[in-house]
Amino acid sequence: MHRVLVAVLAAVDALVAAAVGLVAVLAPFTLLWIAAFGDVDAWDALWPATARVWQLGHLVPVHLDLGDSASLLGVPDRGATFWVSIAPLLFACFTLIFAARSGARAAGSGAPIIGVVTGTAVIALISGVVAVTSANPVASITTWQGIVLPTAVYVVGAATGAVRAAWRDGDDGVIDRIHDVVDGWSPAWRVAPTLVVRGTATVVVGLVGAAALLLAVLIALRGGEVINLFERAHVDLVGVTTLTLAQLAYLPTFIAWGIAWIAGPGFAIGADTAISPSGTSLGVLPGVPMFGIIPEGGSGWMLLIVLVPVAFGALAGWIARRSYAEEWAFDGDGEERFAPRVVIAVGIAVCSGALAALIAAVSAGSMGPERLAVVGADPGPVALTVGIEVLVGAAILLLAPVRRPLTWDDLSDDEADDADEPAPEGGVRSAP
Repeated sequence: MHRVLVAVLAAVDALVAAAVGLVAVLAPFTLLWIAAFGDVDAWDALWPATARVWQLGHLVPVHLDLGDSASLLGVPDRGATFWVSIAPLLFACFTLIFAARSGARAAGSGAPIIGVVTGTAVIALISGVVAVTSANPVASITTWQGIVLPTAVYVVGAATGAVRAAWRDGDDGVIDRIHDVVDGWSPAWRVAPTLVVRGTATVVVGLVGAAALLLAVLIALRGGEVINLFERAHVDLVGVTTLTLAQLAYLPTFIAWGIAWIAGPGFAIGADTAISPSGTSLGVLPGVPMFGIIPEGGSGWMLLIVLVPVAFGALAGWIARRSYAEEWAFDGDGEERFAPRVVIAVGIAVCSGALAALIAAVSAGSMGPERLAVVGADPGPVALTVGIEVLVGAAILLLAPVRRPLTWDDLSDDEADDADEPAPEGGVRSAP
């Protein structure tokens, strides 16, 4: 594909990714505003609110200054100004997925760098326009963060998609040269990078799935508490709809907290609070309906949940062990090497812990004044526990001996041995 066409398609991808995210906020906001206030000063309020939600969803902290409205809302003066940095990660996840598809398409067209750079430039331009045109005294941001952070989210997705596609299919460029260098390594080491990435993906996808399942189970078991909190809010249809849409946008954030809970360290909703399998210690919580699913306590049995990361580490180790054994059976010589398997196990654990820490970091922040400035999981303990748990599981299977798979040479040797056997008396050989 011509490089100009690749650049145009990448620009369109970035434009669509930003537009869909903004429209996904603006459309329901418009309906809710008209239902509540009519069309009075709609655009002056809707566009800044839309921009701030979209920016917050792309990890941009928002500073709220309620001013005179604080007294009307029953908020004390000391809580009238605060930062909100807990991101509704649904927007960032959508941008990541869309950018990854764009990067993969650019790599498949033979121009991954052009595609990624063009998409990045367009998303940076759009982010700048959104930041400049949405200034207001109530919800403000730091301009450079409003440009850099959404752009960074897009770059991560596009680069990941491009590298994955180029590594798999080739790009006649940098990735192919790196691939050739790795292929030139000895059979003991050449598959190590691929197996580390594959094992890490297995662990992370497994943890996300387990956390999503945990969230679904808690909603099913404690749905009554969620409904009670909706009723205590005393909101009308517009309020119920707003709360529901907001909580849907925060579902990936809740799943990220679930990963921290499964790993063991848990998370906090306010300073000096803790929600973990070993116990729950909470103060007064905001009246967010989804907080009704939080377990009221812990038990020794709940600690068994930390075996889930161990199990996913074992699954990753089993997948890597079989792949390594097959590679060695066809290209290796003699007994399998022990050191590469140790490196693969450690690599899977380190990368899994690093990604778990990243997930914890982007899902933590502030959601209000004073004690609510500390919400989410601490990346350090999450990284340490996930890394150790995954290492235990991966090492058990990666370092265990495995039967060498049969190769064509083995089969040829067997056939040759059969041919060398003397025929039985009578000149007729029995069928094998």
